[in-house]
Amino acid sequence: MLSWMAVAAEETGAAPLDDFDSVVRVYRPKIFRYILASLREHDTAENLTQECFVKAYQARERFRGEARVSTWLMQIAVNLVRDHCSNSRLKFWKRALRTAVDVSAAGEWVADRNLSPEAAAVAQQRVTAVWSAAEALPERQRTVFLLRFVEDMEVLEIVTATGMAEGTVKSHLFRALQAVRIRIESTALKATK
Repeated sequence: MLSWMAVAAEETGAAPLDDFDSVVRVYRPKIFRYILASLREHDTAENLTQECFVKAYQARERFRGEARVSTWLMQIAVNLVRDHCSNSRLKFWKRALRTAVDVSAAGEWVADRNLSPEAAAVAQQRVTAVWSAAEALPERQRTVFLLRFVEDMEVLEIVTATGMAEGTVKSHLFRALQAVRIRIESTALKATK
């Protein structure tokens, strides 16, 4: 059985990781990106990302190497997001801080910086529409959608990270895609009228 460090080294193609700081350096951006995309609250995403790595550090001896380190960490992150969202004491603050991340800034995440101003504006509008549509999804559909399209995880990795059955993941993904497409199409129709 491989240790968590050996599995992490295998995933990154790097030399064996000899300390947990290396695990954090390698996987923190991915975990933070998922949590931020899920909650759209920068400070909360920072806190939950840190909590994810604290929990992973505390459980590192129990890591059996049956999944990739990134999948194991994502499973912890998914559970933290789920717990955070279900905590009724934070519901008020979640609503109050919902606009803490400017969705319009998401258009700047489009990789091609050589776009014309018009093409960049269209790309920004599309990204904003996708974020808006994803935000409206039910929790499980949103989780599966973000893991698949923000984190580029395969279905079986999502199964491991969420604990859902493969058929359930596929069903949520299908429904999420349908809902996002419908919402984007209806938004486009309203914009043209």
